Formats: sequence, structure tokens, C-alpha cells
Amino acid sequence: MRIMKSIKQLIVALGIAMLAFQANGQQDPQFTQYFFNTLSVNSGYAGSHDLLNVTLLAREQWIGVTGRPRTQTLAVHSPLPNKSIALGFSVVNDQLGPVHNTAIMGDFAYRFQVNHKSRLAFGLKAGLNLFKAGLADLKGTETADVTFQQNVSTKPLPNFGFSAYWWSKRHFLGISTPKLIENDLSAAESVVAQGTEKRHFFLIGGVVFDIHPILKFKPTIQTKYVAGSPVSVDLTANILIDDMLWIGGFYRWGDATGVLLSYQVSDQLRFGYSYDYTISKLNTFSSGSHEIMISYDFRFKKDAILSPRYF
Repeated sequence: MRIMKSIKQLIVALGIAMLAFQANGQQDPQFTQYFFNTLSVNSGYAGSHDLLNVTLLAREQWIGVTGRPRTQTLAVHSPLPNKSIALGFSVVNDQLGPVHNTAIMGDFAYRFQVNHKSRLAFGLKAGLNLFKAGLADLKGTETADVTFQQNVSTKPLPNFGFSAYWWSKRHFLGISTPKLIENDLSAAESVVAQGTEKRHFFLIGGVVFDIHPILKFKPTIQTKYVAGSPVSVDLTANILIDDMLWIGGFYRWGDATGVLLSYQVSDQLRFGYSYDYTISKLNTFSSGSHEIMISYDFRFKKDAILSPRYF
């Protein structure tokens, strides 16, 4: 039984990896705590904390599946002294089976005041994707299978994208396409390892309601679309207790459901955790997905007062 289970896991992993490599579906990694990791897909988010912010996130997806997706992100962003311009920098390292992709992107946001409560930013994201597919490292049953005899060696793929992000203290709404260029991912002289990067489109939004003097309710949504794949929709709801503890749940349409926890250690430091329970056919092989986040706002003026951040 263990042998059969291992074989099934390997088949699933290879199938997923090849789907990713052939670019028939969504290629960009997904995040359950997307509202704290917005810079990775929307450059207009840069500087929205009004100070220097550093966020780290690590995701282990589909625990128990061989070759499962593993993702780590680093995002740094801050407004410039004139407040109208903000800059950011993000690194997204993503691995799925033999496919390894690292995106190193810079972010520029031009911000202006819409009214005394809200602002709007237009963003530009530009940088490189370092793509590699180690197909020859896979051990197949047929040694003469040409599919697994050619690697796609690391190639730098330039890309850029645009975004818009509107926010106030209690609301946010963003639309973006972080990668406009559909780069060629094919192995040289290969007839089987063919593919291109696909454009992804993201729409995110949320609002915070007061429901009690120490309780707030924050529903959020993220919609992702890429040609050749069904639309992905995340519906999330959090209860905020005294602006310190966040408890919530989410539903990813047809894919997963789960819980989220976040704790505001201080007005500068926040930790977050989420667990996804797979509801698709993959739940036969996977015990779920885990995501850990840490975010820190740098306050250089000791007498500065930081208001609570909800996204």
C-alpha cells in the first residue's frame, strides 16, 4: 500500500509540475494572507504604510505531496520624503517539483490624495524572473523518454506590469497585472518542453466595520484570472479583537478552506499564520497547506504615533 501511495503521489506531483511548465494554468504562486502580501502583485501598494515596511512570508502547500509547491517572499517598501512617490522591492522564490522560478522586482508608485480620507496610487513593477526546469533530474520509468532528458537552464526573463491601488484607513481596492510580457519558457530545440509565461490579472478589495467597541469585522476578496485557467476567487473574513488579535476563515472557490490567525505584538511587529484544508481531489494525498508571515514597520521617530494597520 505504501508503494502504491508513493507512486500515486509521484504521478500527481509530476502532473502538476508539467502543467506548470507547459503554462496551461496559473503560474504565479497563491497566498492565503494576500492582504498582507499585496506588494508581490500590486506595486501601487508601495508606501501605503507611510513608513518603511518589511514583510516575510513562507508557504508550504499540499503537505504530503511529493514535489509540492514551496514559496518564500520578501517585500520592502516605503514612501519617499515628498510622500507623492513610494518605492518598493520584492523577491518571490517559488518551487514546484522540478520547476524553480525566482522573481526579483522593483516597484514605483505615484500617489495622490483623492479626498481627506483616501488616496490613489498608480504603480509600475519591473524586474527579472529567473526560470529553471530541471526535467533531467526526474527519474522516469523510461530512460529513453526525451521529455526528461533536457533541462531548461536558468534564463533571466525581463518583465514589467502596471497597477492601481486605492485605500483609506478602513477600505482598500486594487487592480493589477504584474507581468505583461509572455516570455518563452521552452527548452532549446525541444518539441515537448514548450510553454510561455501567462498574464495574470488580480482584483483585491476589503473593508473594516466596527461591530463592538473592541471588535471589528474585516471581509476581503481576491480574484485572479489567467487565460486557460478557471477564475480563482478567495473570500476571507476576519474578526479583530482590540486591534491586536485577528481570527478568521477563508474559502477558495472549489479548492480549499481554512483558518487564519494574526497577532499584533506591538504597533510595529505582526505575526500571521494560516492553514488551508484542501477540498479538491488532492485531499486524498495532501494534509493541507501552511503559511507563516512576519511584518515589521520601522519607526525612526521615537515620538511618532502609529495608527492600527488593517491591511
